Amino acid sequence: MADQLSLVFGALADPIRRAILTRLIEGDATVAELAAPFDVSQPAISRHLKVLEQAGLISRARRATARLSHLEAEPLREVTTWLARYQRFWDESHERLDLLLLALQGKADKDQGQEHDHG
Repeated sequence: MADQLSLVFGALADPIRRAILTRLIEGDATVAELAAPFDVSQPAISRHLKVLEQAGLISRARRATARLSHLEAEPLREVTTWLARYQRFWDESHERLDLLLLALQGKADKDQGQEHDHG
């Protein structure tokens, strides 16, 4: 069985599923409400919801005659924690590049000043 992080990344790989999660930030919704903005069938949306549910990103419950989907954001925290390691890597890489650029600009300014001294 796939690990939780793999299931979440797999679920997030599809733009329709990401849009569904974005919609669920506003509150619970029925399949019909979730399908409305898309040019896909309700059964297709139901399949997307099943993937999101298996990844732990939504829960589904009956309320009267409607079946509502509810955002479960906790797995996204795990993704954020995992990605944060790479954010630190990129931040450090950018800092090194900034220092290199400043050093190169300083050298260029110094070289340009020497050209004017000899000119």
